[in-house]
Amino acid sequence: MSSIAKAYVGARIHDGTTLYDAHALAVDSTGSARVVPTAAVPDGCPVETLGGGVIVPGFVDLQVNGGGGVMFNDHQDVATLRTIAQAHASTGTVAILPTLITDTHARTRAAIDAVEQAIAEGVAGIAGIHLEGPHLSVARKGAHDPKLIRPMEQADLALMLHAAERLPNVMVTVAPENTTPAQITAMADAGIVVSLGHTDAGFDTCMAAFAAGARCVTHLFNAMSQMGNREPGLVGATLAHGDIYAGMIADGIHVHPNTLRVALAAKPDPERLFLVTDAMATAGSPITGFSLNGREVFRENHRLTLADGTLAGADLEMARAVSVMVNDAGDSLASAVARTSAIPAQLLRSRGTLGTLAQALYLDADLATAVPLDHARPV
Repeated sequence: MSSIAKAYVGARIHDGTTLYDAHALAVDSTGSARVVPTAAVPDGCPVETLGGGVIVPGFVDLQVNGGGGVMFNDHQDVATLRTIAQAHASTGTVAILPTLITDTHARTRAAIDAVEQAIAEGVAGIAGIHLEGPHLSVARKGAHDPKLIRPMEQADLALMLHAAERLPNVMVTVAPENTTPAQITAMADAGIVVSLGHTDAGFDTCMAAFAAGARCVTHLFNAMSQMGNREPGLVGATLAHGDIYAGMIADGIHVHPNTLRVALAAKPDPERLFLVTDAMATAGSPITGFSLNGREVFRENHRLTLADGTLAGADLEMARAVSVMVNDAGDSLASAVARTSAIPAQLLRSRGTLGTLAQALYLDADLATAVPLDHARPV
């Protein structure tokens, strides 16, 4: 690395793995950055002093349904993806998996096409696609349209496998009730991140799905079989299995903070737990409501609900999720930051520099807002 052209001091620094005190973020003339002791910053070097807080890697969000006032389910095109990505970039998220929830075969195909085109056009922040359904359980449908939920057929599997050939990253949420172990294995072998969710399956069935190749769980605790005294369900299977990743919606609404605390304590490898926003059209937008597959969703006090009160995604930014984890769930700052960046990046087949300080943010001392640093451009 060439000599230091600019340095940021006055904040703690998290490089995706380690939290540093009394260090500086040193940037060279190309925009490349590294963490150095503050004393290593040469005299005369331009220095920007921050007011506490922490410098962190750009957020990586593997479950994003919408943003900027639009939903991916409404319009599967590049313009919509650009709007969503820009809305999340304004809150510190540098990479997203645009998420299509349960819909028709035609819209699923159109969504894959749109993501491929967006990546080809260089739309910043689009890392692949997350298909959440339609192969879920009606019993745990949440806000998904039950009329569109169905078993995975050969044509569906072929579409998933073709998507994995075309896109850098593909994540698929399925329920074992509507997906066979052989289908899970075929997707996993193709490099697809198979995630279990919206399922009422029991412990043994979920463990068999993990053995078949599923390696993630979608929004842990929500829309899934719960842990009981005689049947541990998907929650119990997730917490019992050390190698399984799980996303969590840390908004204080979808999951009680003390339930998050239990997950951190129970998971054999708690560093497999990461954060998602499950964000809807409201992200980065002042709108008070929107439409989801023809049904109205209402926004009030950071809560999104259908008319019957069913939660319909989240009104959440990653910075607030970090705050909930640290201040309410008892997580360490070092772990909470990793859950927004390096840990979800581990699931990606093609991740480049995601989860590192290549695209750094400044997260303020209150853990309330995150703004990009400007070191990505040459000094």
